[in-house]
Amino acid sequence: MNALIELRHSVRQYLIKPIEAYKRDVLDQLTASINEKSGLHIQICYDEPDCFNTALAHYGKFTNVNNYIAIVGPKGKEAEEQGGYYGEQLVLKAQEIGLNTCWVALTHGKTKAAINKNERLIIVIALGYGALKGIPHHSRTIQDISDYSPSMPEWYRDGLKAALLAPTAVNQQKFYFTFNNGSPAVRIKGIGACTHIDLGIVRYHFELESHHPAA
Repeated sequence: MNALIELRHSVRQYLIKPIEAYKRDVLDQLTASINEKSGLHIQICYDEPDCFNTALAHYGKFTNVNNYIAIVGPKGKEAEEQGGYYGEQLVLKAQEIGLNTCWVALTHGKTKAAINKNERLIIVIALGYGALKGIPHHSRTIQDISDYSPSMPEWYRDGLKAALLAPTAVNQQKFYFTFNNGSPAVRIKGIGACTHIDLGIVRYHFELESHHPAA
C-alpha cells in the first residue's frame, strides 16, 4: 500500500506555523501542472485566516487554518469529479512534504480565490501543520464496495483497499467498483453530499495503487 495513503488523515486543528517557501514552491508547481492538463483553476491561498474565521468554521471545530487550497473549475458534475481526482493529488503531495489537510465542503467562509465567469468554487482543502496528525476513519469492507472475488487479479484487490482509505464526505463511502472483462469501473452508489467529488478522490486512490484506470 502506498505509504502516503495510509498515513494521511483529516486534520482540523493546526499550528500557527507558516509553510516554508520551498514547500509552497512544490505545491504551486504541482497546481500549475494540474491546471494546465485538467482545465481546472485550482489556487492555493497562503497566510489567509479569514476563510476559516467564521461561525461555521468554528462549529466545524477548525482552528488556526491560515492556508487552504481552493478547488475552482467549470460548472458541472464533471468538474466536481475532476476536482476530487486532482485535489487528492495535492493532498497526498502535501502529506509527502510534511503537511496536513482536510477536505471542507461547507464549514468555511468566503475564499480569496479568483473565480472567473462560468466557474465556481467546488470545494476547499484546509492546509498546514496539524496540531495532531489525525486518526483513521471507520471503513466499510471490500465486499461492501465492490464485486470482488478471490479469482480476480491481486492488483484489483489492492486498488480496492486503497479506495477504502479515500476521504469521503462524512465518511459515507457511496461508491461501487465492478470488474468486467479485465477492466475495472467505479460509480456512485446511493445519494449523499459531494458524491461526485468523492468519486474523483476514490478513483485516484484506486489508480495510484492498482496502476490501472477505472472507467
